Amino acid sequence: MTDLLSLAAGNLLSPMILAFVLGAVAAFLRSDLEIPEGAAKALAIYLMFAIGFKGGVAMHSASGWALVGAIVAALALSLALPVLAFALLRGVWRQPRINAAAIAAHYGSISIVTFVTAAEFLRSRDIPYEGYLVAMTAVMETPAILIGLLLAGRQTQQGMQHGASERGALVREVLVNGSVMLLVGGFIIGWITGDAGLAKIKPFVADLFNGALCIFLLDMGLVAVRQGRAAKHFPRALILFGLVMPPIGAACGFLAAAALGLSVGGAMLLAVLSASASYIAVPAAMRLALPAANPSLSVTLALAITFPFNVAIGLPLYLIVAQRLFGN
Repeated sequence: MTDLLSLAAGNLLSPMILAFVLGAVAAFLRSDLEIPEGAAKALAIYLMFAIGFKGGVAMHSASGWALVGAIVAALALSLALPVLAFALLRGVWRQPRINAAAIAAHYGSISIVTFVTAAEFLRSRDIPYEGYLVAMTAVMETPAILIGLLLAGRQTQQGMQHGASERGALVREVLVNGSVMLLVGGFIIGWITGDAGLAKIKPFVADLFNGALCIFLLDMGLVAVRQGRAAKHFPRALILFGLVMPPIGAACGFLAAAALGLSVGGAMLLAVLSASASYIAVPAAMRLALPAANPSLSVTLALAITFPFNVAIGLPLYLIVAQRLFGN
C-alpha cells in the first residue's frame, strides 16, 4: 500500500497529470480557456507518430515470432473485452441492447492517449517495455467495433439500411482510421530505419514529447469536464461501470501478458490498453453504424470517468501489480 501511495503521489505531481488537472479545473470554473481545434489535432498527430516511431525502433531487433504472438493476443483481447462489457451492462446495469452494444465497443477498443501517457509514465521511471506493444495498440483499436455491431443484432441492420455507401464509410472508418494509420505508419518507419533513423530525428520525437503531451492532456482535461457537464440525464449507476470495468480489463491484460512472457513494463502497458476505452475512433464509427444508440452514455463513460481514473489511479496501480506479478 505504501508503494502504491508513493507511486500515485508521484504520478499526480507529474507535469503531464497536473496539466490535465489544470484543464479540468479551468472547465469546472467555466473559464474561456480553449486549445484551438487545429492545434489539438496537430498535437495528436505528433504524439501518435512519435510513439509509433519509437515503438518501431525498439522492435527493430526483436523476434518476428514475438510480434506474431502479440498480434494474436491483441486480437483475442479485442474480441473478448467487448463481450464481457456487454454481459455486465445487460446483466448488472440492465442497459438496453443497443446502448450496451455501443458502450461495449468503446470498452473493447483502446485509448491511444492513455497508452501514450502510460508509456511516458514508464519512461520517466526508466522502465523498459517491448516495442511491439505499439503494434498491439493498432490491432486492438478496431475489432471491438465489429463485435459491437454483432452484439447489437438486428438493430444494427436497421441502422445500416441506407445502402452500400454508408457501409463502405463504416469499413473505411474502421480500417483507415487516422490514429491507426499514424501508429502503424510510424511503427513501420521506425522498424525500417532503427537506431540510425532515431538519431536523425531524436530532438523531434523524443525531446519535444513531454511538452506536447502536457498541452494535449490540458485539452483532455477541458474536454472531459465539459463532456461530463453536457451529458443530460446520465444514469448515475453507470458511473460505477466506468470505474469497475478498467480493473477487470486490466486483469485480462495481465493474463495475456503472462501468456506472452512480457516484462514488467510490457505487462503494465498491456493492462493499461485493456483497461482503457476509446473516445475518438469508436464514437465516429458508432455514429454511422448505430445511430439509435445514445452517444452521450458511451463518450461520457470513456472520457469523463474511465480516462481520468486510469490516468490518476490506474497507472500506479497497474505498475504495482505488474511489479508483483512479473518482477524477477
